[in-house]
Amino acid sequence: MSQQHSAAPARHSAVTVADRRDWWRDAVIYQVYPRSFADSNGDGMGDLEGVRSRLPYLRDLGVDAVWLSPFYASPQADAGYDVADYRAVDPMFGSLLDADALIRDAHAHGLRIIVDLVPNHSSDQHEWFKRALAEGPGSPLRERYHFRPGKGKNGELPPNDWESIFGGPAWTRVADGEWYLHLFAPEQPDFNWNHPAVGDEFRSILRFWLDMGVDGFRIDVAHGLVKADGLPDLGAHDQLKLLGNDVMPFFDQDGVHEIYRQWRRILDEYAGERIFVAEAWTPTIERTAHYVRPDELHQAFNFQYLSAEWDAEELRAVIDRTLEAMRPVGAPATWVLSNHDVTRHATRFANPPGLGTQIRTAGDRELGLRRARAATLLMLALPGSAYVYQGEELGLPDVVDLPDEVRQDPAYFRGAGQDGFRDGCRVPIPWTREGSSYGFGSGGSWLPQPAEWAGLSVAAQTGVPGSTLELYRAALRARRAHPDLGAGEAVEWLRAPEGVLAFRRGDFVCVANTTGESVTTPSYGRVLLTSGEVTEADGETKVPADTTVWWTTGD
Repeated sequence: MSQQHSAAPARHSAVTVADRRDWWRDAVIYQVYPRSFADSNGDGMGDLEGVRSRLPYLRDLGVDAVWLSPFYASPQADAGYDVADYRAVDPMFGSLLDADALIRDAHAHGLRIIVDLVPNHSSDQHEWFKRALAEGPGSPLRERYHFRPGKGKNGELPPNDWESIFGGPAWTRVADGEWYLHLFAPEQPDFNWNHPAVGDEFRSILRFWLDMGVDGFRIDVAHGLVKADGLPDLGAHDQLKLLGNDVMPFFDQDGVHEIYRQWRRILDEYAGERIFVAEAWTPTIERTAHYVRPDELHQAFNFQYLSAEWDAEELRAVIDRTLEAMRPVGAPATWVLSNHDVTRHATRFANPPGLGTQIRTAGDRELGLRRARAATLLMLALPGSAYVYQGEELGLPDVVDLPDEVRQDPAYFRGAGQDGFRDGCRVPIPWTREGSSYGFGSGGSWLPQPAEWAGLSVAAQTGVPGSTLELYRAALRARRAHPDLGAGEAVEWLRAPEGVLAFRRGDFVCVANTTGESVTTPSYGRVLLTSGEVTEADGETKVPADTTVWWTTGD
């Protein structure tokens, strides 16, 4: 039998963040959802000081950088993605001094900090928007947003037929009769990026946080800043067909690329290889590649991969298309399985295929965890950069049975558009076996944690051979140590049974069995790591169902 790894956690020496060149090409970046990571003051809500206190855990896990979801001053109409002040920390998360201390401590641990930037829209409590409303039609402040007169005899109809991603019209009428555009919630008015003041403001915001020492920005709705000239009606377009063949007049307009070229010039002024990461939902991977040309952004999330089923044929097609699309622009591919907006992959893979990324049933949890572990090793073996969402290293499932009365997702209360069940992937993570919130904080947690999470906690899994946490630690340690893992632009596919992915990268071989049955493959050398137990005999390896194996053919 082959054991999958040793239990000792990885340790990084304290190095400056400028020590590794091109670090972002093979980085493993860990997403922290601050309100659900660690609570330092016992109010039931995670905060920046809580994140700071857990930096040694992230260092020992073996990640390269930490991406923080929004912590800016906000009314929280969309969990912080409605920003009222881009240069202030919301009091629920702490202060600018806390942000500064977090950045400094992260760097001391050899970790980089990436912060969210929300440039498509602001909060309706942003000073610009409040003044625009107060000053009325014709106000210069209204030109910084999309205010328009309505259609109809008395302007009672929206200016066009666009719909909000959250459901209903993308327009809200104000008391003086004008309408304003919001592609998301009414509390999130869209900026008018044709107005020079908007660009000036965001270039200033970039410098503010770069001067504080952040190492990069994840750009929210990076595909949405520029709208088609004249804001034309969609007509026969399917408004939600974001992954089809059509480019919507409110998404993925070519004008966004000049914005990012300007931003890239600012970033390149700063030492330490700071980066941009795009959240860009585009019709095709090829369109996504436009965002990561050499003079624009560094990375873009691979939503096609996140949306793929646990199926060898589908996964291979997405992998091939991704690598082919990124190669001409010289950008690294990115790989991601979970985030704060989708059902965790341990639950997605526990359910039948075809349900998408928002699932409300627990499914077969044992099957889901087995597949999730295998999918993780597959992802970490691919060339490029990988993203890990907090708690997936513990094998956490979604909490699909939260009572309605405890739900917090703003979309849940709108009654249209998104289903509002994102709370399931945002439940605070468990650190200890005991306590009111399993070590999250001393005052409980803002969303209830299942009792069985005690056994999934960091304390319960640390040092336990075969635990999911130790699997992640071993995988990240091997990825950092093995010269043929990490950066790259291609894989060499090997012959494999139906339902099995097998590829070589130099002296490294990865085999992922996505079927429900054991398969026999050649033994490709020394086993580095497996997501489950395998059996080796006579030059062959028996790979169980839903299992991934790493080999090295070198010394």
